[in-house]
This record gives sequence, C-alpha cells and structure tokens, in this order.
Amino acid sequence: MTSDQAIGPGAAPSGAGCSDCDAVGGWWFPLRRCARCGHVGCCDSSPGRHATAHFKATGHPVVRSYEPGEAWFWNYATEELYESGPDLAPPASRPADQPAPGPAGRVPEDWKQNLRR
Repeated sequence: MTSDQAIGPGAAPSGAGCSDCDAVGGWWFPLRRCARCGHVGCCDSSPGRHATAHFKATGHPVVRSYEPGEAWFWNYATEELYESGPDLAPPASRPADQPAPGPAGRVPEDWKQNLRR
C-alpha cells in the first residue's frame, strides 16, 4: 500500500464527524479517516474537502473510509484505491445512527446542489 510511516494503526479517530466542519459549523457528506493520525475529515464531494486539505497540510497520504460498512483505503499521493488494508483503532466508522449527510441540524435543505463534483 505505502510505507509503514503512512499508517498509524493505533491512532484513534479524532471524532464522530469532520472536526474541521464542526469547528466552523459546517456539514459533510462522506467521511474519511487519516490512516496515520486518525484525523476525520469530509471527502471531496463535501463543501469543505477537509480530508484532502489534511493530506496537503500534513503529507499524510492514506485515508480509510469512515462510513459504516466500508473498509477501503485511498492513497492521495499515488491516487490508488485499496479494497482493504490493516486494521485501525476503533471505531471503524462514524456512528451508524448519525445521518449522512450530517450532522443532523446543520445540513441545508438544498444540500444536493451544494455537493462538489
């Protein structure tokens, strides 16, 4: 997948949602978890694109989906998808009862028009 330095299997997720969106009162669609440090950020379909911003700021290239039932990894540096990878510290996804898009109460009614393509 990548060098051992890109994966930190013991790093717990930073939260149940995108910590950067939470800081500014934003919302997200799918979530991604940094496989190195556990930072949870929103994907590129989300208005904030915080997972990619985290990669650019830190150089941590590998993320894992933070969506229930998904276990794939993406390497930003090589643009490679991996169907599976090493186990990471729990939890493996956002809470199943948390809506997507989320979080509840902050998603605009016209959210579909605000997704990035």
